[in-house]
Amino acid sequence: MIKTEDAVRMAVKILRRYGTRSPDRLAQEMGIIVMERPFVKQKGAYKVIERNRFIFIKEDLHPVMHDIVLLHEIGHDTLHRHEAVSTGGFQEFNIFDMGNRRMEYEANIFAAQISLPDDEILEYIYQGYDVGQIARAMDSDINLVALKVAELNRQGYSFRSQEFRSDFLR
Repeated sequence: MIKTEDAVRMAVKILRRYGTRSPDRLAQEMGIIVMERPFVKQKGAYKVIERNRFIFIKEDLHPVMHDIVLLHEIGHDTLHRHEAVSTGGFQEFNIFDMGNRRMEYEANIFAAQISLPDDEILEYIYQGYDVGQIARAMDSDINLVALKVAELNRQGYSFRSQEFRSDFLR
């Protein structure tokens, strides 16, 4: 079972190994095939077919959401490949609807760690920015920023807890 700190550790390892935060470059360098699809409801899916790793992503996503979804799916590849192989792959309908779904939470933490560097987040917080302002400044999503702040708190910081909607992608 992966723990939150393992998701963070694996994201840091990926950043060091590939030297980029670009989701498209990461997928390419990791050997993951990314295919756009005309999904109606779901934003993305991860699947392993005969040892080939695929990410299927909704073709008309806003660029910010495209990057978040792609990083989330790369998180599944990095953290949950064994489970994906044994279940025939993952299908995502709402990547921020984590509830009790451990793997979704871990993939979101992975995405936040890759896309939102600690030093930049901390700089904005110390300048008095709220999560909405940080999300706009970093071209991200408010829910991912709130999740990142919660993770920083878990690591020992004591910032005010931020609310985030788990169902905003519906």
